[in-house]
Amino acid sequence: MAIKMKTSVTLSIVAVCHGHSIAHVRTRDLAAIIDEPVERHGTNLGFTPTDTALSALAGCTNTIGHKCAVKLGVDIGNLNISAKCQFNRLGVTLAEEIDVPFEQIELVVISDGTATHDELQQVAAEVAKYCPLAKLFRGAGTVINEDWRKAD
Repeated sequence: MAIKMKTSVTLSIVAVCHGHSIAHVRTRDLAAIIDEPVERHGTNLGFTPTDTALSALAGCTNTIGHKCAVKLGVDIGNLNISAKCQFNRLGVTLAEEIDVPFEQIELVVISDGTATHDELQQVAAEVAKYCPLAKLFRGAGTVINEDWRKAD
């Protein structure tokens, strides 16, 4: 008898927030701190919420990238991923409501594997289909410009 995979699962976190900026977040047996820098009256003990969102995109690109590479039979090796974001701060400063705060993300993915340039573009196309964080950003109106390339 085949085991049926769950198609929908519940993700959960708990955040204990002491003060206006710091959140001690737990999921499973892991903990993280989300905070603001000192100049925004935080304690700088963790990534900001927006840093965390951008970091999640890099982590998801890595994970889904490797899954897609295996599916395609492509060796991407290890990845170095950098992300730079044009972020509209008018919303977080309460100046005005912003529909697309993460306006544009430049995502550079550098592979040290044996994959060719064309194979990396195939992996990138598959990642765009399946990465939930990329889909979340794009669905919100963010433009993501991806550059997948081989290490020098």
